[in-house]
Amino acid sequence: MLLFSKIYSYSQKVPEDFGYRHIAMKYQDEPVDIIVISKKGEEKIAKPIFFFCQGSLPQPVVKYDEKGLFSTLPFDENPFLEDYHIVIVGKPFIPIISDVNKLGPNYMYLKDIEKEIAPKGYTERNYLDYYVFRNNFVLKQLAKERWVKGKKLVVAGHSEGSTIASKMASINKKITHLIYSGGNPYGRIMNILAQSRSFDNDSINEGNNTIEYWKKVVAHSNEINATNGDSYKTTYSFSLPQKENLMNLIIPVLVSYGTKDWSASFNDLFQIEAIREKKDNYTFKSYLNLEHNYFPINNDGTVNQEIYNWDTIAADWLKWLHTL
Repeated sequence: MLLFSKIYSYSQKVPEDFGYRHIAMKYQDEPVDIIVISKKGEEKIAKPIFFFCQGSLPQPVVKYDEKGLFSTLPFDENPFLEDYHIVIVGKPFIPIISDVNKLGPNYMYLKDIEKEIAPKGYTERNYLDYYVFRNNFVLKQLAKERWVKGKKLVVAGHSEGSTIASKMASINKKITHLIYSGGNPYGRIMNILAQSRSFDNDSINEGNNTIEYWKKVVAHSNEINATNGDSYKTTYSFSLPQKENLMNLIIPVLVSYGTKDWSASFNDLFQIEAIREKKDNYTFKSYLNLEHNYFPINNDGTVNQEIYNWDTIAADWLKWLHTL
C-alpha cells in the first residue's frame, strides 16, 4: 500500500511539467490559481499580457492524460507568444490541473460525477461580478511583475468569457484592447430563448417555457443552489446585457462570431447600432456558416466537428492586433 501511494503521488503532474508557470494568489482571502504561458527561454522578458477568460464549464485550465497535454486554449497559442505572455485564471475551487481520467463529462471537475454537481465553492462564486473583480485584481497584481510590459493589455474571452472580458474592460482602464468572441451583447437569456424558439411547433411553445423560466430567474436572482446546472444567480448575472458597457468603450474592440451561432442576429444588431453611433473603434468579424465554437454546419443542420477552425480565428485575432 505504501509503495502504491508513492507511485501514485509521483505520477501527479504540475503545470511546470508542461512548461507553464503556476502563480498562486489570494483574493478576498481565498485561493486563486493562475497559469502563465510564455515562449520558452523568454519567461523573464518583459511583454504585454494577453489575458484569456475561460468559458462556462468548471474545467481545470491544464488537462492531460497518459499520452500528454490536452489543448490548454482552444487555439494554438504559439504565434501569440512572440509578442505576449498569455495568462489564464482558474475557476474558483477547481484544481488548476488534472488528469482527464478524474474528470466528468466535458472535462468538468465535479463533486458528484453521476449527478454532475460541481463543488460548492465553485457554485457560490460562479457569477459575473466575482470573475470580473477577481480578474481585474489579478491583473493589478501582475502589473507589478518585471516580466509584464504595461503599456498594452489585451483581454479576450469566448462565450461566457466574452461577457466577463467586456465588463472587465468597462471598469479597468488599463485594458487597451478587447476581443469579444461568441458573446451576446444582449445577455445569455437571449441565446437560450433563440435556441428554444427553434423547437417551437404548432403544439409546443418552447420559447414561452424559456420566458417562464426567466421569470423564476428574476424572482430569485440571488439564489445559489448546488444542483446540476447553473444557479439562478449565475443565469441572471450573465444575462445582464453588456451592450452599454461595450458601446461606451473607446479602446479597439474586435467582435468575432459565427453566423450560425444562436447569438449571431444579436451581434448583427449590435453592429448596426455601432455603425449608427459611429463607433469607429469596433471591428466586426463574422464567419459564414460556423456555429458557436466555429465548427461548420452541415446541410442537414448537424455540426461538422471534423473541421476545426479555431486556429484560423485566432490568426485573425493576431492579425487585428498587429494592425493597431
